[in-house]
Amino acid sequence: MSETLSEVKNLLKGGEFLVKEMNYNDTFTPEDLNEEQQMIIDMVTSFIDTEILPVYDKIEKQEPGLTESLLLKAGELGLLGLAIPEEYGGSGKDFNTNSLLVENMARASSFSLSVGAHIGIGTLPIVYFGNEQQKAHYLPKLATGELKASYCLTEPGSGSDALGAKTTAILNAEGSHYIVNGQKMWITNAGFADVYIVFCQIDGDKFSALIIDRNLEGFSLGAEEAKMGIKGSSTRQVFLENVKVPKENLLGEIGKGHLIAFNILNVGRYKLAAGVLGGSKVAIEQAATYALERQQFKVPIATFGAIQYKLGEMATRIYALQSACYRASDAIDNKEKELVAAGLPYQEAIMKAAEEYAIECSLLKFIGSEVLDYCVDENVQIHGGMGYSEELGAARAYRDARINRIFEGTNEINRLLSVDMLLKRAMSGKIDMMTAAMAVQKELMSVPDYGGDADETPLAAEAKAVRNAKKAILMTAGAAAQKLMAKLKHEQEILMNVADMLSAVYSMESTVLRTQKLIAIKGEAACATQIDMTKVFISDALEKLNIDGKHALQSFAEGDELRIMLMGLKRYTKYETINTKDARRRIAAKVLEAKKYSF
Repeated sequence: MSETLSEVKNLLKGGEFLVKEMNYNDTFTPEDLNEEQQMIIDMVTSFIDTEILPVYDKIEKQEPGLTESLLLKAGELGLLGLAIPEEYGGSGKDFNTNSLLVENMARASSFSLSVGAHIGIGTLPIVYFGNEQQKAHYLPKLATGELKASYCLTEPGSGSDALGAKTTAILNAEGSHYIVNGQKMWITNAGFADVYIVFCQIDGDKFSALIIDRNLEGFSLGAEEAKMGIKGSSTRQVFLENVKVPKENLLGEIGKGHLIAFNILNVGRYKLAAGVLGGSKVAIEQAATYALERQQFKVPIATFGAIQYKLGEMATRIYALQSACYRASDAIDNKEKELVAAGLPYQEAIMKAAEEYAIECSLLKFIGSEVLDYCVDENVQIHGGMGYSEELGAARAYRDARINRIFEGTNEINRLLSVDMLLKRAMSGKIDMMTAAMAVQKELMSVPDYGGDADETPLAAEAKAVRNAKKAILMTAGAAAQKLMAKLKHEQEILMNVADMLSAVYSMESTVLRTQKLIAIKGEAACATQIDMTKVFISDALEKLNIDGKHALQSFAEGDELRIMLMGLKRYTKYETINTKDARRRIAAKVLEAKKYSF
């Protein structure tokens, strides 16, 4: 093992995966779900099959009152209160269980967005930041669905720059109410919500949040937006004209609205990844089913190598995303429990836990949304002309998926954020990147060891590839930081290259850990398909990582310095040659056998 990477058996800090290794026994996988969690999955599946799918065309047309009535039914089943503490009418389930709800609700397409906005960004600000009076007043009815929630952050002039919001809140002369004026746009659930979390500038310059009830005078809505996809969800503008909001409806502290917005975004980014994971599974199920049914040249198109490639690749990317999602979810869950055990209230603990893994949340947001985009695109392609028709579900899934690269901060923003947060943690000493980077720099000047690896344990070569890939990032990011210093923050192309390298490493390692754990439990023979997916993913990820590294290095280095680092990059992305064609065919065969993703 490299001296730059230290093995740990306990929970890693956020972003620390770059400089430390994790034992597979310490990672959480889908195979670790307990009986209660499986029951919740079954409940969600039954609810969607019986209540949502039979009326989905009506949901897409936004039949008046339908989504609201379905949210009430979800509330009756307890599905809206999983994240709400028991004392406020919820069931207070852990983060993993809440993630499961989001993942499996994805089969409900647009309706899942209505649920997600309600239970997530609409309700969680009150759960995490509300005072006792606010929690007691709102949370029990939010848990049942009697009240529906919405979140108002974006404005015509402020999207990615959320703190640039122009909506104002001025305390009246009596000191009893805030007078709110402004405009919000792209507000999910706006058309039927009862409670709105509205971000504003108190006194014109103190970014804060208010809880605003729909029935207040001066509160109005724009028309439903004509959207590319997610047509079944309500999206409207919100207008606030001299709205009198009781002073008691201030959420959190004056001037601390950024803490609410950014912490809710951390959770939202992770849950988006969980949601698109579920959506990706739907896409491959549709694709496999159609490929078996559709005949050309007197045989099912599923027998064609080109189709099998697509199914094998879809399954491989889903497997990697699923492995990374569950790893991150469990890290947040464990951190929350650790903080609660140390005496922190549940609400503060979960907020701080999500903040700890903000890097991973940002990575997963863009990893997941891009996996979904690949899956829905190939689903349309496998359907051929029928994929372009509205008769089947492939076209709708394709349109619905596109928003996920914009939601919760664009993928570009999240790429930049992930690297920025990593470098800031390194400079503050929270992550010891300096020691690791210096060791890699020293290694670059040494003679490479091209001897064989004595380790013959399953996936030893893949584990080594992950360790080396981390060195490639440390070399690239370290050299860029040293060379460009303060200028680096303006070199967005380089930062995005590093972000893609970082996302590849996190996904690679998560995949290897999961498969190693499965092998230890079931043996190699029983995990043949998972081993195939792991090797295919590692092989392709390393090629992409090499390209990203080249692009970054060539942007700031030249001459001998560039030559040495490119040689190092080649060394650190070296991997055994494997027959990815046959591996993908074997993976596809399992998908076709089950007619779905079943790993």
